[in-house]
Amino acid sequence: MSAAPEAESLLTPRNFAAFLLVSLIWGGTWLVIRDQIASVPASWSISYRFMIAASAMFALAAMRREPLRLVAGGLRWALLLGLFQFTLNFGFVYNAESYITSGLVAVMFALLVVPNAIFGRIFLGQPITGAFVLGSAIAALGVSLLFAHEWRSSPATLSDVLLGAALTVGGILSASAANITQAMEGAKRQPFLALLAWSMTAGAVINTIYALVADGPPQFDPRASYTLGILYLGLAGSVVTFPLYYGLVRKVGAGRAAYSSVIVPIVAMVLSTLFEGFEWGLLPATGAVITLVGMVVAMRGRANAPPRRATPEP
Repeated sequence: MSAAPEAESLLTPRNFAAFLLVSLIWGGTWLVIRDQIASVPASWSISYRFMIAASAMFALAAMRREPLRLVAGGLRWALLLGLFQFTLNFGFVYNAESYITSGLVAVMFALLVVPNAIFGRIFLGQPITGAFVLGSAIAALGVSLLFAHEWRSSPATLSDVLLGAALTVGGILSASAANITQAMEGAKRQPFLALLAWSMTAGAVINTIYALVADGPPQFDPRASYTLGILYLGLAGSVVTFPLYYGLVRKVGAGRAAYSSVIVPIVAMVLSTLFEGFEWGLLPATGAVITLVGMVVAMRGRANAPPRRATPEP
């Protein structure tokens, strides 16, 4: 039996360029979401985003001459992913940014590896190491310092900050449920791009039905920034990054590729500082550093690769 091929280095020019591009694109999605909810109900903005993303994902699969049809049982997996990832996850995230800054939501989302590990242990039998528990605890301490700063410096009330945090946790748990679903054997048997395309289609349909019931007829902001934001989130934030990220997973391993979870919140916090007026001081700087150090420790402590992610950062 031949030995498994050795993983490539993340630092080779091609791999590192892909890693940086994915991290920068995902880091920018958080601030764009903030603009999307300024004038249009979140449910409609999410619907438009995944109408575009699903169409482009089908087109990408066709260009690559990959199957567009799902195998037996595929519709069930597409509906589950569409519900967890492209409906609940993004619904929570978009609404969370109505209460707290986009950078803070992004930092919290770096903790996605924690429920991934817990659910992975329950449903997939993946072990959790002591180093992972330690790193997660360190990261949680850092996030608590960031929230203390948000409460003290923001005009938002404590209840608003807590509501934003609760909505973000809902988004994290929904995304994690999608990740575990994606890692199950039935989902892994599906053609990857086709599964994503049909899942996005399901998400767009569910969001549209919800939007019609909760927010009435379609609403659209004629501003150029709104239209460009939808295109950025649907195309760059979804279709461009998926092949790059999973290419990295195959070449350098899921653990190394997941270090984007550390870079993304850094990008998001920088953008939040520039465009949302996030003010740095000793408390938030300490919290950000502690959070990122904790995430590095946690990811290095994972014995197994994390579950396949149904989507990247929002």
